[in-house]
Amino acid sequence: MLIIEKLSDSQALIEQAIQAIATIETQVQLQDAWTYETLVELFEQDSIDMIIVYDEPQEKKTNHKKVVGYCLYQVMFEQAEILRIGTRPDYQRQGVASRIFATLEGELLDKQVESLLLEVRADNAPAIALYEQQKFINIHKRQGYYRIPNQPAIDALIMQRVYN
Repeated sequence: MLIIEKLSDSQALIEQAIQAIATIETQVQLQDAWTYETLVELFEQDSIDMIIVYDEPQEKKTNHKKVVGYCLYQVMFEQAEILRIGTRPDYQRQGVASRIFATLEGELLDKQVESLLLEVRADNAPAIALYEQQKFINIHKRQGYYRIPNQPAIDALIMQRVYN
């Protein structure tokens, strides 16, 4: 059973979740995974929050919940930005990201956010399709933003969702 919640205030749970997220980062962000240290530094900022998706174990013998998805986002007045969003590869295409977006929308509407931004690689067709399904539109392109040695540069798309 999937559980979606904002990151806890418990220091031990924060450290466990961030370590799990750093591991997922290495699986889904092949060229530029954020490290545990980077995630800790970001989360220390007051304007940054995180939504975590856990898979609760079927057997009640264990108390361990497995982190299967996350969304790190920042709210600045009436605008928000998704800094990172990811789902464990073995949980992809199972609605995890859509559930994250539904939870995030509730959080942002409570904070009276008017628009949400994100950046995506132009060659990431599955992510772009998901974002379009979530009512994001492309508002800008950064030519050749992602550079990988010995490979052609990839554009970055800036997408926005406006809440009415």
